[in-house]
Parts: sequence; C-alpha cells; structure tokens
Amino acid sequence: MLVRRERMGDVPAVRRVVTAAFTGPGASSGAAVPPEAALLDSLRVHNAWIPELSLIAETSDGTVVGHVVCTRGTVGGNPAVGLGPLAVRPDWQRRGVGKALMYAVLGAADAMGEPLVALLGDPAYYRRYGFQASTEYGIAPPNPQWGDYFQVRTLSAYQGQTGTFAYPEPFNRL
Repeated sequence: MLVRRERMGDVPAVRRVVTAAFTGPGASSGAAVPPEAALLDSLRVHNAWIPELSLIAETSDGTVVGHVVCTRGTVGGNPAVGLGPLAVRPDWQRRGVGKALMYAVLGAADAMGEPLVALLGDPAYYRRYGFQASTEYGIAPPNPQWGDYFQVRTLSAYQGQTGTFAYPEPFNRL
C-alpha cells in the first residue's frame, strides 16, 4: 500500500471510497449519498481546501482504498486544521489503512507548520494518535454538546492557541 497526495483523476475513486465507508458494505449502488461524501464535494471547491493534506491510500495495482483530508479551520481566529472525513473501503478496514493515513496526514500537517489538528470522533480510536479532548488545551468545540468527542492533536508549531474551533463553512451544512 502507498499513501500519497490525491490527484485530480482520483476524485471519482475517492468519492466511491467515502460513499462505501459511510454507507456500509451492504449498501446498494443506488443508495443515497452519505453526508460525508457530499461534504467532501463541497470542501473541494471551497477556499479551505488544502491539496497537500488530501491523501489517498492505494494498493500496488493503483486501487484507491482509503482517503483522509484536513481543511483550513481556526482556533480563536488563528489558523488550524480540521481533519475529516477519514474513510477506508469496508473490505480494507482493520488492515492498517486508516492508521497509515492518520500518521501521514499528521506528519504532513506538522511539516507544513500547522499548529494543531482538530476532529470530531471516537476518543477510544483517536487517542492512539495523540488526540485529547480539546478542552484540555482551552479549545472549545464548535458545538458544546460534542464534549470529549471533539479532540485536538497539537503539532510542533503549537504555541498555546486557545478559543473556539471553527470548521470551514461546508461543515455547517451537515
């Protein structure tokens, strides 16, 4: 498996992966588009899109089996990134694809000088990548009801930024 930056020609394959990951293995080809796939479509054409932080995992034969993206967000008005969606094709889950994508995108965000990565997700899963409840850093979630499910992973450029995290506008349509 190879993790690399997404290219223009990967968009249809990425959409299929995200759709499969969020509708499940038993979904029919006519199943409704999950919100995560629609969100990804909206983010691609938004100024918050960061091409360097849109990564795919592909097999040795070039089949796209996973995708992760970080887009521009803010903490108290200061730049930060929000991670998501992270998607792995159902038949490739629990085989290290998500892990490889997470480490690659965190490394890329760190290399780009981003201060932190925020996400909404299961603490039991994301803790293994160094994420902690955002409130431990003085960062409030966009929705207070998210509680410990809204998490932050600080990176090398983190300098104690605090405030409320704001995702780019397409997230507000979920």
